[in-house]
Amino acid sequence: MRKFCFIVGLFFSSSLLFSQQLSERKLGRQLKKIPQLANAFVGISVLSLEEHKEVAAYNASNYFTPASNTKLLTFLGAVQTFSKLPALEYAIENDSIAHFKSTGYPLLFHPFYPDTVLQNSFQNQQTWIYHPAKTAPNLLGSGWSWDDYSYYYAAPSSVFPIYGNTVQGVIKENSPQFIPSFPASLDTTVTNLQRSLSENTFLYNPQNWSSEDTLYRPFLPNDPLFVKLLGKALDKKVILDTTTGDSFPWQKLITEQDPLLYKGLLHDSDNGIAEALLLMIAHEKAGVFRPEVAIDSLKEQWRYWLPDPLEWVDGSGVSRYNMFTPRTLVAVLQQLKQKLSWEVLSAYMPQGGATGTLKAYPDLVNVYAKTGTLRHNHNLSGYWVNAKGKHYAFSILVNHFTTPTAEVRQGISELLLWMQRKAK
Repeated sequence: MRKFCFIVGLFFSSSLLFSQQLSERKLGRQLKKIPQLANAFVGISVLSLEEHKEVAAYNASNYFTPASNTKLLTFLGAVQTFSKLPALEYAIENDSIAHFKSTGYPLLFHPFYPDTVLQNSFQNQQTWIYHPAKTAPNLLGSGWSWDDYSYYYAAPSSVFPIYGNTVQGVIKENSPQFIPSFPASLDTTVTNLQRSLSENTFLYNPQNWSSEDTLYRPFLPNDPLFVKLLGKALDKKVILDTTTGDSFPWQKLITEQDPLLYKGLLHDSDNGIAEALLLMIAHEKAGVFRPEVAIDSLKEQWRYWLPDPLEWVDGSGVSRYNMFTPRTLVAVLQQLKQKLSWEVLSAYMPQGGATGTLKAYPDLVNVYAKTGTLRHNHNLSGYWVNAKGKHYAFSILVNHFTTPTAEVRQGISELLLWMQRKAK
C-alpha cells in the first residue's frame, strides 16, 4: 500500500512539474532575456485546448488595455447571436414601392467590403421608404480620443451606415473628387484632407496631397443624409418616413456575405464594422441600437464561464476604458473554438506572416491570431497549432511600453516561439 501511494504521489508530482514547465517564475526569467519587453507590463495566458489544461500564466489575472483584441469578444457575440447576418428588413407594398429599415448592417456601398447583393436588392422597386429607428448610438464611442474624429479608424457609428460613413477622396489637377460627394474648401493649413469638427465640410491642401493617394475621411451621418446619399447612388426615389411601420409584414434580407464582413473585422481590424456588429447584436436581442445593451446582454450570457469581470465599453477596442485579463481572452478563444469548426475559424483569423494584420509576424507561420494596438500598447491573442496538430489558445498583452511597436512585435515573436518549444 505504501509503495502504491509512493508511485501515485510520484506520478502526481510529475504531472505538476509538467504543468509547471511554463511557470510564472520561468516566464519571468524568460521575459528578462527579451530586451524589447523588459520595461513593459506583460500578461500571458496559454491553454491547451484538447487537454483543457493551463500551460502558462503570467499576470494572467491582471487587467490590461486590450485595444483591438476587443474585437474577439465582438466576434464571439456575433457568431453566437446570428446563424446568418441580416442585411436589412423590408416589406413590399406593391410592384414599385417597398419599405425598409436597418438591422445595423454596415456594408452598403462600403469602400472596402461592399455587399453587392444588398446593393442590387434595391433595384427591385422604384421607390423605397425608409423607417429609421427610434434609438441611435452616440457618434463616437465611450472613451474614444476626440482628436481622432477626422480619421477612418474613428468613423462615427449610425443606425444604417452607408459608404462606411466615410468619404473616399482623390485629387486631380489640384481639385478633390469625393465618393460620395461633399463640399470642400481650400485650406493650406491642413495636412492634406480633413473634415470640420462639427459639420460635413471638408478642408483640403493640394500641396500635401499626392494624386497617387486615395484618402478616407469620416462624415457625420444622420437619417436625412442617409436617404439623400442612397437616393443619389441608386438614382431612385428614397423617402424618409418616421413612423415605425409596425403593421407591415417585415422580412429579413440575408445576403450570405458574412465571411466578407468577418474578414474586415479580423483580418483588417476595421473599427466601423466592429461597432456596427455590436449594434446588430443589440438590435437582435432588444430591438435597440445601443452598444451598452449588447454588452450587458453578452456579459450576462457569458457569466458562467468568464474567469474575470469585463470592463467593456465598445466593439472595436478604440476606447481605453476597456480592460480585460489575459485569461479572459483565452476563455473567449476557447468559446470560439467550441462554436466554430477549425476550418472556418482559422480562415477568419489572420495567419502569421501571411494574411491581415499578422503579416507583420513573419516567423509565426503556425499562428492564427488577432493583434491589438494603441499607443504604448500592443497585444496578440489567438491560436497556435504544433507539429502534432495540437491546438493552443494564447494571449500575450504588452502594455505601457515606450519602445517602438515594431520592436515589441519582435519581442512577442521571440516569446511565443520559446513557449511553443517548451509546451510540447
